[in-house]
Amino acid sequence: MDKRKMLRIAAPVLIVLFIVGIWAFKNIGESKGEPVRPVESDSSTLTAEEETDFALDAQSMDMDKLTSYGLPIIVDFGAGWCGPCKEFAPILDAMHEEMLGKAIIKYVDTDDYPEIAREFPVTFIPTQVFINSDGTPYVPSKDMGVEFKTYTDKVSGKTVFTVHEGGLTEDQLRAILVDMGVSQ
Repeated sequence: MDKRKMLRIAAPVLIVLFIVGIWAFKNIGESKGEPVRPVESDSSTLTAEEETDFALDAQSMDMDKLTSYGLPIIVDFGAGWCGPCKEFAPILDAMHEEMLGKAIIKYVDTDDYPEIAREFPVTFIPTQVFINSDGTPYVPSKDMGVEFKTYTDKVSGKTVFTVHEGGLTEDQLRAILVDMGVSQ
């Protein structure tokens, strides 16, 4: 067999093996029912998928995917024209950078992505939704001087969402993250 024929056969086989190898590597933890690995705090080590999942600005929201990381999640809903949202934005940005790999902090612009906001009890902006690392709604363990709203299922009485309406100070946000299990 000449070299050209071998190359025509070998090249597609190598490409298929490469793709299968990448798929197996990425899905090995998920196939065992284990959470996907937490992200390192160095953003240069993130895969393209993790960069999207851990990006502050959300263009979509796959809660099953986000909870698979096993990290607490805070989703802030706001808009560019909102004064309190603009005041809270630098705090949210700073905490997002500091907590990368320890917590997932997302921002959803309700003007650009109203379909995401409709999935949550957002009636006022800014509103933050808090979700524990196991995917359950966060329920504060103590009084932190922050007024939370809880939404419960009328049949089961279980908490479905815990939210805060309005901006938070850095100290308040930090205290909530610690209460959610994030080590400083």
